[in-house]
Amino acid sequence: ISVLQWVITFLVMGAACALILLYIGRHPEWVRNWTVWKHFRDYFPIRLIKTHTFLLIRNYIFEYHPHGIVYFGAFCNSGTEATGFSKKIPGICPHLATLSGNFRLPLPQDYLLSGGICPVNRKAIDYIFSKSGTGNSVGGAAESLDCTPGKNIVTLKNRKGFVKLALQQGADWVAVYSFGENEVYKQIILKKFHGRGMFSANTWGIVPYSKSINTGEANLTVPKIENPTNQTVLHSFYK
Repeated sequence: ISVLQWVITFLVMGAACALILLYIGRHPEWVRNWTVWKHFRDYFPIRLIKTHTFLLIRNYIFEYHPHGIVYFGAFCNSGTEATGFSKKIPGICPHLATLSGNFRLPLPQDYLLSGGICPVNRKAIDYIFSKSGTGNSVGGAAESLDCTPGKNIVTLKNRKGFVKLALQQGADWVAVYSFGENEVYKQIILKKFHGRGMFSANTWGIVPYSKSINTGEANLTVPKIENPTNQTVLHSFYK
């Protein structure tokens, strides 16, 4: 059995994984439309509220707050079609940006990429905006350490890189806020957290609590400035 599993792995697994990844591709609609994401949405539930008309000739940077411990709202709204992103904001292709360390292993990397998720680094975001034409959106973890239920603490003052990027790319800056994101886990001492058990809300576990998450947005149009000064970045930030 030991030798046989190795032979099967050698002959089959490599080719099978290659075919699966080739079939999945990098951003297929069928992955975003999996039925499992609808159950994911309904568990909390999560709702996306559109308040602005987006133009296809523009690019957008979605700034998501609060981060939450596992950013359920950001993933459900941008990484899937469970809340109807493409129907509510047609023509805009979303790319949820997350920690680059999540892309260091091959299979998890392709799983994330299949939902349009990308590393939150300058190279990846510049590529999306420069190579994919217009109609793209990119969303952005120190904030995850302040996710106490009943409080919304936004880590923003010392993180203005996204403002500079928006100016350089001429991309509209969209402030996105999710009410309820901090309620799905209970953060305790030493920044540890817990959720509920699989079968009972009265026991501790890693399953998040079923709390409603409602996501809305507000848009700010910015000019394109290839080399913005610090003063220009600050002015746009406080505007």
